[in-house]
Order: sequence, then structure tokens, then C-alpha cells
Amino acid sequence: MAEQKPGSFVHMEIASTDPQRTRQFFEEVFDWDFEFVPEMNYHTYSAPSGPGGGLMSPMENQSPGILNYLLSHDIDADVKKIEAAGGRVLQPKREIPGVGSWALFQEPTGIVMALFESKMPDLRERRRTRAAARRSSTRKVAKEKKQARSRRRRR
Repeated sequence: MAEQKPGSFVHMEIASTDPQRTRQFFEEVFDWDFEFVPEMNYHTYSAPSGPGGGLMSPMENQSPGILNYLLSHDIDADVKKIEAAGGRVLQPKREIPGVGSWALFQEPTGIVMALFESKMPDLRERRRTRAAARRSSTRKVAKEKKQARSRRRRR
């Protein structure tokens, strides 16, 4: 896979009022793989062709919805460009311990997005590898559950 370029969508964060129910829905309907990160009370997920992302309860004053993250190789420089182009920074650069940094911004028409700068250049590939391993080991179980539901419906 080619290296992702700055400005590419790299992470989609879902804020749900019921993360468990949302997780179950996306697992069942779209075969997404989730991994719980207990120290952050956060689920990461891998979608079949990416980008992956996270699932959590909304933060204070946040409505349920999706926040898209764009790849940045230098958040500080990108923040200056955002402001020069009429956007504004809503949350300055913050560290995600052991992972990277992020910042929240609003473009001139009001759309809110985030920047993500990784400390781990192979994060996406590691996520994809872990997800593929989990899928192969759980696909059989999921298929059996689906077949059982189908048999119950036919009765």
C-alpha cells in the first residue's frame, strides 16, 4: 500500500450515546472489527477497506455524530495554514500518549474536522493486520450465528 499523503482521511471517530449497541450494529451488518482500549474507554475499529477509526460516548457538549481526521505531518504548520485560509482552531494540538497528536478545527463554512499526526508510521498497517487475524478467527463463529438465526426465522 502506498504511503498516505497529508490531507487524506485517516480516522473516523463515531460518538454514540450507546457505544455498545453501535458496535454490535456495525459488527453484525458490516463485519467491522473492534478492539477495546480500556485506559481510554474507547473502541478502535477496522472497516473492510478503511479508514478505520474509533467509537466512544460523546464528550461534554458534543452531539452524537462522526468526526473525520485528516493526516498531517506537521500539525503546527497546518494550523497556521488553516487560520490563514479563514478557518479557526477549536482545540489546539494535544498529545495522544504513545500514538501521536491531534487538533480540532473548523473550516470557514462551519464544518468541524480534526488533524492527526502519527508517531507510529505503520499504525494503519498494524491495525489492518490485527483486524484480519481477528476476522479469520471470528468469521466462522459469525457465520454459524447467522446460519442459526436464519434457521430460526424459517421455523
